[in-house]
Amino acid sequence: MLSIRKIGIIGRAYRHLNRYRHILTVLFKYGFGDLVDILKIEQYLEIGLQMISRKRREQVEKLSRAERVRMVMEELGPTFVKLGQILSTRPDLISVEFIQELSKLQDNVPPFPYTEARQIIESELGRPLEDIFQHFEDTPLAAASIGQVHRAQLKDGEEVVVKVQRPGIRKTIEVDLEIMLHLASLMERHLEELQVHRPVRIVQEFARTLEKEIDYTIEASHIERFARQSMDDPTVYVPKVFRDTTTGRVLTMEYIDGVKASEIDRIEREGLDRKIITARGADLILRQIFDYGFFHADPHPGNIFVLPDNVICYIDFGMMGSIDRQTREDFADFIYTVVHRDEFRATQMLLKLTEYDEKPDVRALERDLTDFIGHYLYVPLKDLQMEKLLQQLLKILSRHRLQIPQDLFLMMKALATVEGIGLLLDPDFEMIKHATPFIRRVKMARYHPKRMADDIVRSGVEFVQLMQEIPGETREILEQMKQGKIKMEFKHRGLEPMLSTHDQISNRIAFAIVIAALIIGSALIVLSKTPPFLFGISFIGIIGFLAAALLGLWLLIAILKKGRL
Repeated sequence: MLSIRKIGIIGRAYRHLNRYRHILTVLFKYGFGDLVDILKIEQYLEIGLQMISRKRREQVEKLSRAERVRMVMEELGPTFVKLGQILSTRPDLISVEFIQELSKLQDNVPPFPYTEARQIIESELGRPLEDIFQHFEDTPLAAASIGQVHRAQLKDGEEVVVKVQRPGIRKTIEVDLEIMLHLASLMERHLEELQVHRPVRIVQEFARTLEKEIDYTIEASHIERFARQSMDDPTVYVPKVFRDTTTGRVLTMEYIDGVKASEIDRIEREGLDRKIITARGADLILRQIFDYGFFHADPHPGNIFVLPDNVICYIDFGMMGSIDRQTREDFADFIYTVVHRDEFRATQMLLKLTEYDEKPDVRALERDLTDFIGHYLYVPLKDLQMEKLLQQLLKILSRHRLQIPQDLFLMMKALATVEGIGLLLDPDFEMIKHATPFIRRVKMARYHPKRMADDIVRSGVEFVQLMQEIPGETREILEQMKQGKIKMEFKHRGLEPMLSTHDQISNRIAFAIVIAALIIGSALIVLSKTPPFLFGISFIGIIGFLAAALLGLWLLIAILKKGRL
């Protein structure tokens, strides 16, 4: 497991000091000096500030805040790039503007040496490389922030690719996560408007997500599950996983020699049919979502290969989504109500699909959905694009403080991405028209006699279980009340800034008292002519006056830095 812990008072000053200073310097470099000041961590920037010219800061501050956040993450490296990529799939945590900008983040990192890759493989598999592979290419096919991919050949002649995790990446991630957690705790303490987003929880969720991503056995399981659900579909090919040569840090899978979906000229040269590829690609993602509820969440052109006979093949299964049957049905109902201009039902279904801390103004939400439906309903289907619909819908959700679950957003984003590839291959492609039969089938499936019978039986079993549990649960609550074990906790919110100010005031008063005591004590020592002497004045008294002067200057600088005496 990844190890992260909050940085304490001592750790804040000394733990991973260089990395901490680098992170804060980059924040200042891209115009986030106000954040550094608010979080009261400017003491780390004494060196970093001298490295940044005023002209550079003025140029950067002309960019939008979202652009500057993206640039910060790109400069800070793998952990922060991954954080940005994951946040770009979380409309429940960040605004549409930030989602669009963070979606541009790419892993642009140089490969690590072959000798290190070899050492990791041999350490993980417990055998020399020559005993495992007949041939292993020194130069990687691709490199990313977490690992890189080498082409190889197994002893039995099978052509494979080997994904090897970057050396030391776990330690790097743990250090960055520890610093992130400290910054997040400072944000919750000093920025009241961010408390609702709970930055500490975001970092903890990010750590759990990243833990899965750096464990290659999880990706191997994704591939095998995807292969099982696609085994009866001749239009799809799923690469084989070689479990004997796969561990948490090494993944070996079948090498795929295909054409990338974005290589239009090569598709034409090899006689592949662009319209068939488009239709099959759309059918594939729609079946994953509406039939199985387990789907590829990152179907960008680089992850999709086309094989002979227009067969579709995914090659990277690091990011997958899962959506339950009830959510699929609710989403189908929402689309149905939008198409039939039922604003009231569309509002109710949208509230059912989303999460919120406080229920929004339903009438205002209904008015916005009415405008949304009116704007898009009469547009010809060929001119409707899911990317634009998704962006507009996210703006409505943001306006009414509604949060869309991550997997539902991933589903909608995956549909929009596949639509974009489809339009590249076939300009006449209509994703919404293509999806209509799937949505209709989901709606009708709930009325199938077998499904209705199963639902009735399940509801009956749950009701009986509830009736059996109520007496025992009630007895336990009464017993805890008698023993005085039931407690009520009240928590005040919004007091942190005031408490922080009070701490600052009391510290300054204590500092001033110490300075005054030093001055008075030094004066008494001088008047009493306590030896030893320097130029006829008590040396101890001189030291006391100098100490008081230095402390007084320090206090004055600290006050002036805050801009108020």
